[in-house]
Amino acid sequence: MGLLTILRKVKEKEREMRILILGLDNAGKTTFVKHLKGEDVHTVSPTLGFDIDTMDFDGYRLNIWDVGGQQTIRAYWRNYFEQTDGIIWVVDSADTRRLADCRKELEGLLKEERLAGASLLILANKQDLAGALSPEGIVAELALNDVIGRKRHWQVFPCSAYSREEGSKSTTNLAQSLQWLVEDIASRIFVSD
Repeated sequence: MGLLTILRKVKEKEREMRILILGLDNAGKTTFVKHLKGEDVHTVSPTLGFDIDTMDFDGYRLNIWDVGGQQTIRAYWRNYFEQTDGIIWVVDSADTRRLADCRKELEGLLKEERLAGASLLILANKQDLAGALSPEGIVAELALNDVIGRKRHWQVFPCSAYSREEGSKSTTNLAQSLQWLVEDIASRIFVSD
């Protein structure tokens, strides 16, 4: 029995996933986590360092690492890469002047060997704001087809992490996006006996 098989069997018993949430500051990373947990999204302050939240979702235990996106903190992102199963990259779709920075940071992140097998969920956040780029616009601006292509499993979802309107398209997309990520990770790391 190979090491990878043993690791998969251990993970199967644990049914845990480690998810890293990254993006530039003010993209909506913490708001997304608070939204998932059903907490008030009106009282969000910048994440200085990181926060870890654990939640159950669809039969799995998700360990969610929300890491600050300020420029001074980005150099420390690499300290959180070990054993990451999935990455949620949050983009402020309405902040078009910072999309070049967003692209540069994402490109650097995707070159990291320790993240090579991680599924990538890109949230095109703040779709409720005027001037927000569509998911297709985000794909084009970040050159995702060129940068990522078929090198990894990835998907872009439009959303508004701030919107709490039950049944709204943004709320539905938040749930669907996390569902996609969990299913994609599970298809890669969990085996059935």
